[in-house]
Parts: sequence; C-alpha cells; structure tokens
Amino acid sequence: MNQYKLFVQRVGLIGFTQMLTSLSGIILLPILTKNLSIEDYGIWAQINVTIGMIPGLAMLGLPYTMVRFLPTLKKEEEIQETFYSIFFLVLFTSGATSLLLYLFSEQIASRIFDNNTLIVKILSFIIFIECLNTLSINYLRAREQIKKYSSIAFLNVTFQILTISSFVLMGKGILGATIGLLITTVILFSITTCKVISEIGIRKPLFTNIKEYLKFGIPTVTGNFSNWIVNSSDRYVIGILLGTASVGYYSPGYSLGSLIGIFLAPFSFLLPAILSRNYDENNIEEVKTILSYSFKYLMAISIPAVFGVSLLSKSILTILSTVEIASKGYLITPFVAMSTLLFGVYTIIFQVIVLEKKTVIVGRIWVIAALLNLGLNFAIIPYMGILGAALTTLIAFVFSVVVTAYYAHRILKFDMKPKFLVKSIFSSLIMSSIVIIFNPLRPTSIFFTVGICTIVYFLTLFLLNGFEEKELEFVKSLKLS
Repeated sequence: MNQYKLFVQRVGLIGFTQMLTSLSGIILLPILTKNLSIEDYGIWAQINVTIGMIPGLAMLGLPYTMVRFLPTLKKEEEIQETFYSIFFLVLFTSGATSLLLYLFSEQIASRIFDNNTLIVKILSFIIFIECLNTLSINYLRAREQIKKYSSIAFLNVTFQILTISSFVLMGKGILGATIGLLITTVILFSITTCKVISEIGIRKPLFTNIKEYLKFGIPTVTGNFSNWIVNSSDRYVIGILLGTASVGYYSPGYSLGSLIGIFLAPFSFLLPAILSRNYDENNIEEVKTILSYSFKYLMAISIPAVFGVSLLSKSILTILSTVEIASKGYLITPFVAMSTLLFGVYTIIFQVIVLEKKTVIVGRIWVIAALLNLGLNFAIIPYMGILGAALTTLIAFVFSVVVTAYYAHRILKFDMKPKFLVKSIFSSLIMSSIVIIFNPLRPTSIFFTVGICTIVYFLTLFLLNGFEEKELEFVKSLKLS
C-alpha cells in the first residue's frame, strides 16, 4: 500500500507541474496571437513543432533508455558510467545535428519558416541545449526524484512566460519571442546540469554498455519520429500546402485540444521507472495492478475533459485569441482532444512492450501510422483544409492504439475496466447537457460551468458505483508528504 500511496502522490505532483507547464502555453497564447501577425504566429508554431521533432532524432532514444536501465542500479560508479556514456554520445549527436540545421538554415527557412533565416539559426542553438536538458531531466525521472523535477519545471515555466512575453510586449516580435525561448533554455540547462553534477560528480565514461543502450534506444527513434509525424507534421504539411497563416489558424485549436495531455503526463513520466523496477524484481502482479489502476484513473479524468473542452472550444478560443482564429479553428479541438485521449490509452499499454524491451514492434507500428497520416494529409488537406489535418491525426491514432493493444495483450494482460469506461462516458454525457444549456461565453461563466460540470460528473459516477469502496478509502487515506 505504501508503494501505491507514494505513486498516487507523485502522480498528483507531476500532474500539478504539468498543469503549470500547459498553462504557460495558454497564458502566452493571447499575448502572441494579439501582438504578432498570423504569419508570425504560424512561425512560432513551427518553432515548437521543430523542437518537438529534432531532439527525438538526435538523441537516438537514449534518454528513454536511461529511464529503463538506471532505476535498478545501486552503485554510484554504475550510475556515473551509465549517465556519462549516454551524455557524451548525445553531446556529439546533438551537436552534429544542430550544426547541420545552422548550415542549411537558409534552405529550411525558405520552406517552412517564411524565409526567416535568423530564426532558424537561433533555433539550432535552442535544439542543441534542449537535447542536453532532456537528458538531465530524464536522469531525475529515472532516479524518481519527483520533487526536484517539479521545482525545476516550475522555474522553467516562470522564466519562459516572463522572458517571451516581455520581448513580445516590447514590440520585438517573433525574433524577440525566439530569443526569449533561447534564454529560458540556457537557464534550464544551467540548473539541471548543476543538479546532476552535484549528485553524481563528473567521471570519464568507458562506454561499456553502450551497444546494449543503442540496441534498446535506436528502435525507439523510428517510433518517436513516426509518432511526431502523426502528432505534429500536419503543421508542416499545412504550411507547405496552405501557408503559415493557416498554421496560425490551426495551432490554437490544436493546443487547446492537447490540454488533455495534462492528465497523461504524470503517468508517462512515472510509469517507466516504477514498472521497470517491479518487473525486473519479478513482481508481475504489482505491474498488472499499477497498469490497471493507472488506466482507470487516467480515463476517469480524460473522458469528461474531452467532452468539456470540445463543447467549450469556440468560447475559450475567442477569449484567448481572436474572433477570426476562433471561428476558423474551434472545430479542430474535438479531433485533437480525442486523439490525445487515445494517446493516453497508448501510453499505458505501450509500457508492457517496453518492459519486454521489444521496442522494434512499436517502431514498426508508428512507421505505418506515420505513412498513413502523411498520405492522408496530402490527399485530404487540399479539399478539407485544416479540418482535414485534424481528422487524419485521429485516424492515425486509432490505428496505433488498436495494433499496440493487440501486441501488448499477447505479452501481458491487465484489466482495462470496460464497465467503468461505459459509466464514465454516460456521466460525461450527463455533464455535457449542462454545458449546452449554459452555453458560457465569458471567463467567469466558463469557470462556473466547469465547476458545476465537475461536481455533476463525479456525483453521477459515484451514484453509478464507478469507484470501488477500497479505492475511496485509499484516496481518503492519502496525505501529501
């Protein structure tokens, strides 16, 4: 029970941290959309999409490899060897990647950054430092140092909001926003590097297990890149086919739908380390229990969130951006919200495949999903516009989840609580009727409606016996430490 209590507490802490991180995007959204041209806001969206792609390729899947192998190590020299072997390899690969991006900045800018070469050059430095940041953050994740991670993430969000908004409000435009992002990345690098060095010191690596790490990590690169294609390449395709202005209309609705990821983040962050430890110690029933309840709790929050954010999307986007952006982008939100929910399902069941170190399977699944998504994007976007991009994303996620579930259940089956899912959907439908009746348009009325809907949803779920008595008793016993 102590293990479950600690896990739930950490889920809450990471969830709160992720909420702050996501709110930074919401806080910046009106500042950016109301002070930049729609074309410049489209460039900003492309910057964030690129940061989401290139580090995943440059790092060869090694940060996630660290999360899989580091939790069971006890000796300091073994921890040092693992971290620094991976660190120096990532230092080389990320440096080479960023150099290529800098050298070909003019060609890249002409294709997807509206000929803004300087932005691409600054972006090359951001990506290099971001790779090293990702490695240090995953060290904290692997060592389950959740409080340290949360503190660093909070500082990062604060600096990011202050620097980016300050430059934009001073009239520095998209260049100022990009410089603000670079400053924040450097600050985060300084903090995370000091944390790691103060804990494990500095040691010259021998690269003794690097072949094993690469064997585990490299197959995930294909999967991660393909996953990025499904998640984010639509911005590139829209930019190529329709222009950066259309990216500007598309991105706010996409960002709003992606807010469902707030609830997913704690599980994707915490599960790899805790499951790896239990699995390697042959605690299979513990693994099944953690997976089952993680899935249930994620769905309990995510399902009503999909209904709520979909129905409120036009009102929220009108407040946060402009009437023009809201009217053109609000229909994007339901498709993206549902896609994010499906990604949450995938994140839970994917852990089973990782435990067996069969990452090649995942890579193949996402390659097919990516090809499907890209093909549909080029076929549908010219006819359906930005709505077609959201639709193809949903189709690709449906495929990925179904196929991943098939392979995962062949390895390890756990209870996915089908009866609870039905109760949650029914409760969400009851809750949705309140949103339709109130039809809130102002911030205060939206907050009030969300509060009422939350009460109605959980009350309905409680009346339907959605939670077992032992679960309710467990929640009552929780005390944050």
